[in-house]
Amino acid sequence: MEFNIIHFTVLNTDKNHILAKLIFFVDEMNTNINRSWNTALSEEFSKPYFNSLKQFVDEQYAQETCFPKEKDIFQAFTACNLEDVKVVIIGQDPYHGENQAHGLCYSVNKGVTIPPSLKNIFKELTNDLSIAEPKNGYLKPWADQGVLMLNAVLTVKEKQAGSHAKKGWETFTDAVISIVNNKPEPVTFLLWGHYAKKKEKLITSKHHFVLKTGHPSPLSANRGLWFGNKHFSSTNKILINQGLKPINWSLIADS
Repeated sequence: MEFNIIHFTVLNTDKNHILAKLIFFVDEMNTNINRSWNTALSEEFSKPYFNSLKQFVDEQYAQETCFPKEKDIFQAFTACNLEDVKVVIIGQDPYHGENQAHGLCYSVNKGVTIPPSLKNIFKELTNDLSIAEPKNGYLKPWADQGVLMLNAVLTVKEKQAGSHAKKGWETFTDAVISIVNNKPEPVTFLLWGHYAKKKEKLITSKHHFVLKTGHPSPLSANRGLWFGNKHFSSTNKILINQGLKPINWSLIADS
């Protein structure tokens, strides 16, 4: 399967300038990244590292079983428009099991067994907000409300965690974090675990909020580094204090 990027321009006659627009075509299907993300990321898409990354992804998806499906690689950006981002959750790389990953960090497709880290996320959610644990791990309803669910690496080889690390994705997603950092509206960043915490250096604007805790993995949670962080209620308090609508973290209606 080929992962192609086609660049073209559209003349905006009202403002008399050229608006850069990118559309990703994957296996004769296309995913239109929201226009605001297109504009914000156009410079990244044109850089040499991204062309090298594209070639690597092309080769991997042609020769190996990789996740998520090509149409879902940029799902984080199609599910949550840049102008709507008010919360960011940062993961490391996609799940590497069959039919698990679909482009949103920590989330799995419906009908898939909920992974251990996500189980612990749901346990904390229940402890924090008395919300019943969902029956599925499909977190897109969070993204629909303005939660950017961003993995630092957007693709992975089957059964090989971290196999697509250090190929260029980290440069790209660091740029994404910097773009969100430049938003004039306050954004709450949830940094779970050592890897995510390293991204704090990219969050330089003083009007943003950063909540840090341990990773929700069983190893971290069992050491007392995850449970009791109350990030879900804390995030909603921040949003309400900023005059923003809180996140409905409950997924029961979508189960």
